[in-house]
Amino acid sequence: MIRVTVWNEYVHEQEYENIRAVYPEGIHGCIAGFLRKDPELQVRTATFQEPEHGLTEEVLEQTDVLIFWSHARQEEFEDQVAERIQRHVLRGMGLIALHSAHYSKVMKRLMGTGMTLRWRHGDRERLFVTAPGHPIAAGLPAYIEIPREEMYGEYFDIPKPDDVVFTGWFAGGEVFRSGCTFTRGLGRIFYFQPGHEEYPIYYMEPVQQILRNAVKWCMPTLRRSTGPDCTEVTEPLEPIC
Repeated sequence: MIRVTVWNEYVHEQEYENIRAVYPEGIHGCIAGFLRKDPELQVRTATFQEPEHGLTEEVLEQTDVLIFWSHARQEEFEDQVAERIQRHVLRGMGLIALHSAHYSKVMKRLMGTGMTLRWRHGDRERLFVTAPGHPIAAGLPAYIEIPREEMYGEYFDIPKPDDVVFTGWFAGGEVFRSGCTFTRGLGRIFYFQPGHEEYPIYYMEPVQQILRNAVKWCMPTLRRSTGPDCTEVTEPLEPIC
């Protein structure tokens, strides 16, 4: 059983009626809803408004994969919670960062770059599978048509990805590395660009398949309870001549 925590700010859905109409149970509720249909997954949710943003040490200890959507409260996110997530990823917890979470304190800490990009509201996206052999792309067609999405364009200030699984092309002419994997410490990370809050992206079956695949790919193969130490070697493996 893979233990998944779906985290969402849950701010836009409460502040704007048009966004609440798209996601009446919040983005986290939508994602948790379709993930719970998979018998291999055990799913919980957490939001910004909860104490410690719902991401306490106990919650993260019981999380194999964290799905993370953020936007409006990026700078208000507690530094100690961002550091805690980083620590758990380095120890092996998987992380799926969605859409505007690229600019979160969590991703900036883990990636070590500015995480900046170009953007424009309202465009059509064609999402191409550019690593068809990757497990996150399993069962998908060659491309996915997204009728309405927020454009994210290059240059995207990220470190070199392990794989670029998806590349987005927008009707306005821009392209973007829309689905990238990274490894930090023992943790696997997947960044996925589609998911602007005004559009029903997470109701699309191919997008749901991507997230199901990503959860299973991000599942830890090794998880440490404490971080690695600089350990003194007192007994060498071979006699020193």
